[in-house]
Amino acid sequence: MNNLQRNKIKDKAFKYFGVTCTFFGIFILGVFLFGIINDGVSRINWDFLTNLPSYRPKKAGILTAWTGTLWIFGLTAIFAIPLGIAAAIYLEEYGKKSWFANLLEINITNLAGVPSIIYGILGLEIFVRLMGLGGSLLAGSFTLSLLILPVIIVATREALKAVPLTTRTASYALGATKWQTIWNLVLPASLSSIITGVILALARAVGETAPLIVIGALAYVPFVAKTPLDEFTVMPIQIFNWISRPQHGFTINAAAAIIILLAFVFVMNGIAVYIRIKAKKKSH
Repeated sequence: MNNLQRNKIKDKAFKYFGVTCTFFGIFILGVFLFGIINDGVSRINWDFLTNLPSYRPKKAGILTAWTGTLWIFGLTAIFAIPLGIAAAIYLEEYGKKSWFANLLEINITNLAGVPSIIYGILGLEIFVRLMGLGGSLLAGSFTLSLLILPVIIVATREALKAVPLTTRTASYALGATKWQTIWNLVLPASLSSIITGVILALARAVGETAPLIVIGALAYVPFVAKTPLDEFTVMPIQIFNWISRPQHGFTINAAAAIIILLAFVFVMNGIAVYIRIKAKKKSH
C-alpha cells in the first residue's frame, strides 16, 4: 500500500468520523429539545405571557422577562449597530496601515472571543459604579453593546472587503468622492452581509445571562419596566431562577420560557439566512 492509498483511507476515515460526531451532536440536541418541548408546550398560553412573576408556579408568567428582553434588545441595537458599523467603515476605508492599526485589528478580533463574564465585570465598574446607572436597562444594554461590538465590527469589515476594488475605482473615475463611493456603492453592495452579522450578534446578546447578573439584573421583578432607568429582568435570568426552584411546576415554566426564547432566536437566525440567500440570488 503506497502513501496515496493511505491518505485516501485517512481522508475517508476522517470524513466518517466527522459525520458520526455531527449526527451524535444533533441526536443529543434533539433529545434535549424533545424533553423541553414535551414539558413546556402545554404551559404556553396567553396567561403565561401576560402574568407577572409569582411564587406559585401555575400563576407565574413571563411578562416582565420578555418585555425586559425586548427593552435590552432594542437599546443594545440602538447603541451597538451605528457605532459598530461606523468603526468598521473607518478602520477599513479610512484607516492607514500601520503597526498601531494592526495592533488594533488584532485586539478587536481577540475581543470577539473574550468570555462574556469579563464584559459583565467591565460593565459593573464603568456603567453601574462610575456612571451611577445601577442595575438599570441602560447599564445592561451598554454592557451587551460592548459584548457584541467586536462581532459587528469584524462582520462589517469582512463585508466591506468583499466588495470588488473595481467598484471603488470606477466610482472615483467618474468623479465621486470617497464618502459618496462608500455611501452609494460599497454599503449597498455589502448591506446583506452586514445585516446578517448584526442579527447574529444581537441573537447572541439576547441569550446572554452572565454579564447581566454581574451588573445586578434582578431575578424577580414584580413590575414592567417603563423607562431605560428602571430595574429589569430578562428571559435567561427568569429561566435560571425557575430551574433553581425545587417545585416541579417551576421546571415546567422554565421549559415553556426556553421554548419561547428559542423561537425568538431561531426567527432571528432564519431572517439572517433568508437575507443571505436572497442576496446571493440577486448577485447571480
